[in-house]
Amino acid sequence: MKKALSVVLAATMAASLAACGGSKPAETTAAAETTAAAETTAAETKAAETEAASGDGVAVEDLKVGFIFIGDENEGYTAAHYNGAKEMQKALGLTDDQMIIKWTIPEDETCYDAAVDLADQGCQIIFANSFGHEDYMKQAAEEFPDVEFCHATGYQAASSGLANMHNFFTSVYESRYVSGVVAGLKLNEMMAADSSVVPKIGYVGAFPYAEVISGYTSFFLGVRSVCPEAEMEVTYTNSWASFDLEKEAAEALIADGCVLISQHADTTGAPTACEAAGVPCVGYNISMIATAPNNALTSASINWGPYYTFAVESVVNGTEIPADWCQGYSEGADKITELNEAAVAEGTAEKVKEVEDAIKAGKLHVFDTATWTVGGKKPEDDAELMDKYKDYIFDGYFHESELASAPSFDIKIDGITDKTN
Repeated sequence: MKKALSVVLAATMAASLAACGGSKPAETTAAAETTAAAETTAAETKAAETEAASGDGVAVEDLKVGFIFIGDENEGYTAAHYNGAKEMQKALGLTDDQMIIKWTIPEDETCYDAAVDLADQGCQIIFANSFGHEDYMKQAAEEFPDVEFCHATGYQAASSGLANMHNFFTSVYESRYVSGVVAGLKLNEMMAADSSVVPKIGYVGAFPYAEVISGYTSFFLGVRSVCPEAEMEVTYTNSWASFDLEKEAAEALIADGCVLISQHADTTGAPTACEAAGVPCVGYNISMIATAPNNALTSASINWGPYYTFAVESVVNGTEIPADWCQGYSEGADKITELNEAAVAEGTAEKVKEVEDAIKAGKLHVFDTATWTVGGKKPEDDAELMDKYKDYIFDGYFHESELASAPSFDIKIDGITDKTN
């Protein structure tokens, strides 16, 4: 476990959320994309706001921000993070040499070494974006108590006892749900055009973790909200980013009768297979229209900019960064990418707005317990399930990402066939 990116990915892009990149780790300062005028205006504004930053605050011109990325700009997940980092840079008016980026850092001791090096270079705040980076970030946080360490998708910050260790994620299950609505409308259109179409969806997952289960379940619930007869089959690649494995998984699902494919995996492998087979698809991280111009519908998307901006501003102002941070549609942290007008069903844009407005208003809860069952039972009718999830299920829905930023929903609901079973 986004927003519309203008990055056009090569068909063989790789590396992501928690995958080991195959490229040699590299360090750069941020690319010089910010115009001088924008830098000057933003810097002057921020300097005026924090001119006499007192206490633990840091003057904007003295800031150094470090990034540890699992991939590079040519891979969707890291591209989304980089885009968010650039949004923060522009908002605060940072120069490129104030942004030190470690690219293609795998989930091993290399991450710890990168974190230590960034701290030694004077970074007051360091971000890492892959699940498997967390232990190494925590190790570095113990050794550098005056540096803030912020880790995406993890769960250990609150229990670590470290005031400078933080986890962040977004309510991506919301954009998953909305992208599911887009898919469900497409299924309805397909069935209306051909009565032999069976509404069976295929889903290419990375690992059988709660993050992936939460994501595919919210997507499925979005589909079912408009296409109640839909069923879904999930298969895993056991890799966050493998073009070949994702393509093969999608091809196998299509061969098994799936008429629409979605994914929680970070390359264009699945959309490539879908375009070749003429099967509609819903992507992840970025728009897949460049890869599947005739079949990509939209993608569930995260905008990391709000968190990067908030966290760095907290360092500037000397204010606390919470151990867990999670925001969604209402705060601009989640959305779907542009709708492909060449592929989506008629009326999709109008329905999407209706659903997004309901989420923002708090009128629609993605994991509403009236919309799913387990073993034929509503959650509230299953005493064992309710006891296990008593801290999450109340007021008629599962309260995802409220006790912690990382997703917690790992319930296998009816209508979904999980290949790990």
